[in-house]
Amino acid sequence: FNAFGIAAAGGAGMVLAEWVVKGEPPFDMWPVDIRRFGRPHFDESWIRKRTLEMYGKHYTIAWPNEEHESGRPCRRSPLYERLQHQGACFGEKLGWERPNWFAGPGEEAKDRNTFHRPNWFAAVGREHQATRERVAVFDQTSFAKFVMVGRDAEAALQWICANDVARPVGTLVYTQMLNARGGIKCDLTVGRLARDRYYIVTGTGFATHDFAWIARNIPEGLDANLVDMTSGYAVLSLMGPRARDVLARITGDDLSNEGFRFGTVREIGVAGAPVLALRVTYVGELGWELHIPTEFAVNVYEAVMAAGADVGIANAGYRAIESLRLEKGYRAWGKDITSDTNPFEAGLGFAVRMEKAGGFLGRDALVEVRARGIER
Repeated sequence: FNAFGIAAAGGAGMVLAEWVVKGEPPFDMWPVDIRRFGRPHFDESWIRKRTLEMYGKHYTIAWPNEEHESGRPCRRSPLYERLQHQGACFGEKLGWERPNWFAGPGEEAKDRNTFHRPNWFAAVGREHQATRERVAVFDQTSFAKFVMVGRDAEAALQWICANDVARPVGTLVYTQMLNARGGIKCDLTVGRLARDRYYIVTGTGFATHDFAWIARNIPEGLDANLVDMTSGYAVLSLMGPRARDVLARITGDDLSNEGFRFGTVREIGVAGAPVLALRVTYVGELGWELHIPTEFAVNVYEAVMAAGADVGIANAGYRAIESLRLEKGYRAWGKDITSDTNPFEAGLGFAVRMEKAGGFLGRDALVEVRARGIER
């Protein structure tokens, strides 16, 4: 810690003590939370490589959007090589290689660090425009994906989630999970697949954190088990005003607005694959997340790209997702919202069901928040 360790010793001791005694720190400590680590951190050789890189950067310039180089590639989507050949410039998160942007003809698929307009600015602009005007495909295989299963799965999630998940089978619910102070601990989607089975999708970097939070808050005595399904499914997000047209060409299922409404999850057939389709968006356009058993991912991707060729379908990456979601005003946990932010402050009160029978974790704190009013 150098001098920082001495200067922060008193505060660090206070936070650690409260964390031990109360099970949670008094304020957001995500940057030093052990749950920010993931599967690669089980391997000592990987840790050594990353530690050496980070130590070497201790006093160097911290560039905007700078990516680490050590221990790569580690976790790869089935589409990694195909996307690489199409100009993907990859970034890394929790060991996953993820396409940040796609280089066009004459462009090098490599970040050039700068404090000025970056070399990938125009490429991301093209992807952004393709999503808004036509249709784009995002490889989001790195999403963390869990299944809550058991006789009491509904009761467990009703307690942990601020929104109401006691919905009919096939319903997809956007919800926060709160701490006792009413702060947002998780921001994710929950889809009901059966009476005793829910499918939970959250961000790549929160795989360990969110799994741990959900698992530790299942009320004692309930028959509800949480299973990590992340590696079992690849994810292709098909987004844009032509998304329905493209998907309809490769499935016989009803994709009309009446037949497949927003906030719905259903299994459909695509290119010989049983695909779990979630009608939801993080970019603000019509679209579906296609959760595909890993071994079918390449076939589905090829079918999607062929079906969309005549309407200008484009590959797009995570930097376009970031610009699109910011333009739409969608929040990101760890950036815009944290465990110090309550849903009402964040403009997410629409995803809270205060009247839910039996209450939920953090409800008492939200009652106080509403009584005194929003403070920021």
